[in-house]
Amino acid sequence: MIRLIINRLFFGLVTLFAVSLIVFLATQALPGDAASAILGRDATPERLTALREQLNLGDPVAVQYGKWLLAALTLDFGTSFASGYPVAEYLAPRLSNSLWLMAFAAIIGTPLALALGSFSAMRRDRGVDHATSMVTLVLASLPEFVVGIVLILIFSTGWLSLFPPIFAGGSGAVWQYPGQLVLPVLTLVIAVSPPIIRMMRASMIEVLESEYVQQARLKGLPEKTVIRRHAAPNAIGPVAQVIALQLAWLAGGVVAIEYLFRFPGIGLALMDAIDARDIPLIQAVVLLIAGVYIVVNLLADIVGLAANPKVRVSAK
Repeated sequence: MIRLIINRLFFGLVTLFAVSLIVFLATQALPGDAASAILGRDATPERLTALREQLNLGDPVAVQYGKWLLAALTLDFGTSFASGYPVAEYLAPRLSNSLWLMAFAAIIGTPLALALGSFSAMRRDRGVDHATSMVTLVLASLPEFVVGIVLILIFSTGWLSLFPPIFAGGSGAVWQYPGQLVLPVLTLVIAVSPPIIRMMRASMIEVLESEYVQQARLKGLPEKTVIRRHAAPNAIGPVAQVIALQLAWLAGGVVAIEYLFRFPGIGLALMDAIDARDIPLIQAVVLLIAGVYIVVNLLADIVGLAANPKVRVSAK
């Protein structure tokens, strides 16, 4: 297991290096001049020349990438073209906001999905089970921004104006505005839950048909006790990796949701940076999202191995 974790960590670092190379080359290929974008109307030939030298724009691309990568390893991503602040300082509060949003979605969505999957399995082939399967299949096929738009139309327009369509909180922490968090969190919950529900249903059906559950029933144990002590703990194991992968999806899925609801996180920062062609900010956010995704995927592999002995043995 340790060997597999080391291998996953190595390939994760290789992937992160490849992402850094791709995003750097992609931003370098954008038309226009970075020095002109920074100075704007204040650009003069003398100031442009001095700034190009300061930014090492005259160096070969390989040298520029090497200097940028070394600086990024120390979390120095340069200065934002649009705001004039250091990128790390600019992103710190926005990263905190995104983590809060993802945490709320995970804390609400995961137990709810496990409960719905278990309930559907216990009502197998009944109307509730068929309805759950159909609804989750439809929701799983919809992009998250479509779900968000539908929720805005239902809960923010017409006579049912319960929640604001965009986040308009003040300077405080985002959790201080629960009413404005409802729609973004609900959208993410609906986006991540269907695969977990379907997997939990399949796993629970398999466990309920197992010999040890049948033996527990034959001993006269109440059905609630059988489900709580024997079925549910064994059914969650195979679902653990699916849960971890869905949580990893949140690292990239928040981009569209934050832009849709104008939520002040790294996703909105990325979209605004693209509009403003803020190259240092684009590079930092993409690298940050890739890093979070790789770390969570590594944790998903570890959880999958720890929770499923069959996978753990086959991986040796």
